[in-house]
Amino acid sequence: MEDQHYPKSNDKSNSAARVQSMIENTEKNIREAEISMEFAGEEELENLQEKNQRRKQELYVKKKEMQDKAEAEERKNQF
Repeated sequence: MEDQHYPKSNDKSNSAARVQSMIENTEKNIREAEISMEFAGEEELENLQEKNQRRKQELYVKKKEMQDKAEAEERKNQF
């Protein structure tokens, strides 16, 4: 049996990369939804607009999280 190593759930070593990936995926989803809106019917358009609003809120939170991580890392490196 091969020994597999999985990152622990509280392992912070890849969290910045993971959050950045989430930001990029969310931005891509927003762009794709905006393209779909051009061809959507009224009900689908409303759903896409609501989804994009939630996505934009999520982006704000994730970007703030990245900023906080960067600031914490900067403070850590000052010592």
